[in-house]
Amino acid sequence: DALRRQVDDWLDRGIATTWCNGFSAPQDGFPRYCGTTGMNSLAKDLARGLDCRTEQLVFTCRRTENGWDVVIDDGVVIETDALVLTCPVPQSWSLLVQAELDIPEQLFRRHYHRTIGLLAVLDAPSAVPEPGGVQFDPADADEPFGFIGDNAAKGISDVPAVTFHATQPWSGEHWDDDVDALRALLLERARPWIGAAGVVEAQVKKWRVAGPVMPWPEACWVDDEHRVVLAGDLCAGPKVEGAYNSGLAAAEAVTGFAT
Repeated sequence: DALRRQVDDWLDRGIATTWCNGFSAPQDGFPRYCGTTGMNSLAKDLARGLDCRTEQLVFTCRRTENGWDVVIDDGVVIETDALVLTCPVPQSWSLLVQAELDIPEQLFRRHYHRTIGLLAVLDAPSAVPEPGGVQFDPADADEPFGFIGDNAAKGISDVPAVTFHATQPWSGEHWDDDVDALRALLLERARPWIGAAGVVEAQVKKWRVAGPVMPWPEACWVDDEHRVVLAGDLCAGPKVEGAYNSGLAAAEAVTGFAT
């Protein structure tokens, strides 16, 4: 219900739009949404009024008598009352390791799926059928791709461009391949969806922690004593709705710290 209210607000203000009502034929009737200028338009809207610093790398987080010091890689220290970490838990744990918190081992040792992505910019429209998206089982070892999205059909690209997400088994098998060889192999597998168009540019992306193998059953993990919250798509389900609900739970936890 919370995400539904948020999506309705985004739709009303033109920040999100309905892409389609299913990728199969006939469509299944469930709407698929997207940001009108890409998914980061949603994050930018949520960040309005906040002091967001997106080009700084956190080196470590240190406990202090009154809260935390967040140490940036250039040596700058930011003093905070509390911490909310929403990056993948192995990364959060590495930032907190010096703080010696009692984080459950079952949490920070959670396994994640790996996903290899390909973005292909084309010189003509792709062969991806309407409505511009094709979805397969991401765990299917017999398929190279779990999802294919035509960004022009989706309405977020002015030029023909297609995003391919390899399946989990395929990504695991080819994770250590040479990047150039991997690009060539992905383009070969993608040819049925590229069609007669020429490839102007092709970028390979690797997500080592693309999604949890087994989600954490709670919406977030909270250390009240030290005012720390771990949240994100590991919690409450590995999709946008789970991440959103986890974020709300984290906000409620921080409010509890304040009182």
